[in-house]
Amino acid sequence: MPEKQQQTKIPSGYDSKDTQDRLDWLNSKINFKYSSNLQNEPEDLKGIIENHIGFMNIPMAIAGPLDINGDYAQGEFHVPICTLEGTLALSMNRGMMAAQRCGGVTVKHIKQELSRAPVFIFEDLNRSSDFIQWVNKHHQDIKNVSDSTSNYGKLLRIDQYPIQNYVILDFVLDTGNAAGQNMVTLAAKVACDYIKEKTGADFFLESGFNSDKKASARNMIMGRGHSVIAETTIKSSIVQRILNVDISELEKYQELGPTTSRLAGTQGTHLHISNALTAIYLATGQDTACVAENSIGHFQIESVNEGVKFRLTMPSMTVGTVGGGTRLLAQQQNLKLLGCHEGENSSKKLAEIICASALALETSLLSALASDTFTKAHMKYGR
Repeated sequence: MPEKQQQTKIPSGYDSKDTQDRLDWLNSKINFKYSSNLQNEPEDLKGIIENHIGFMNIPMAIAGPLDINGDYAQGEFHVPICTLEGTLALSMNRGMMAAQRCGGVTVKHIKQELSRAPVFIFEDLNRSSDFIQWVNKHHQDIKNVSDSTSNYGKLLRIDQYPIQNYVILDFVLDTGNAAGQNMVTLAAKVACDYIKEKTGADFFLESGFNSDKKASARNMIMGRGHSVIAETTIKSSIVQRILNVDISELEKYQELGPTTSRLAGTQGTHLHISNALTAIYLATGQDTACVAENSIGHFQIESVNEGVKFRLTMPSMTVGTVGGGTRLLAQQQNLKLLGCHEGENSSKKLAEIICASALALETSLLSALASDTFTKAHMKYGR
């Protein structure tokens, strides 16, 4: 095998030859001929954008290799990311490299649930109480109506939340490989029309309780979209050599970080998972506004005999591999690059890859903050 193909490190540099070297490197690693010039025709954009006038190019990088041992993502991945923030690609790559040298990242997909939460309004408490009992009694009928709106979305349950003279019905669906925002909206609307027809109760389709595109305690606790947990154990020697930090410095930062974050009222105890989410969402055709609700989670470390365990819980990832922006040619190519363009559980696989990538980025940033190299890195690569 030629020496160039034996290379494991992504080529660096900023000129055209460096970009081509990177594409050649990617092709040699996974035998994937990547095209940098894909663009849809305007007639392909129906359902994606209105008043179309052109395309905005966003720089894209590759990070990896990332070794994952997940329920759905297995093996080595090279992750496409779009960003305008210098150091982000290098930082994510550093975290991936550290994890790869120590066996990779273990990932568990916990569940997939997307909800829409209409609210019904009553004149008095007796009527709202009777309504709750009626919904419980006729659950199967409501489910049949809801499920009739999609071949893929299935109603899992209806959680009821009475407050004052209102009753919130949180329709929770499994949306298959779709992110499912439109799917749950239609399912809830048709089901609520049926309920109104049978009970006479008025409703608003959106109560705000499901926290669509808003960070909330509800989504932190119950999740919305995909819920995933990732962990990696990095040896002491790799912590020092690649992450360039002492374990004692990581422990000291771990003690104060969550406390000061809670003082500010932050949801969760992470550093910046919105960076990983936005970068991968843009590259794979996701609704980037969902980062507002998805950038909640818990990131922690634990010292172990052989080094440090890094863990990240992400309870809310509203991602899909069909529909919406995933239909765009460039984004579809990136899903193919990740092996998430087809298959029964491709959206679950994508969610696991995103969580593992976010863990790598969190690991690298924590190390930079704890070792006081954060400013130096941004002055060198972010200006």
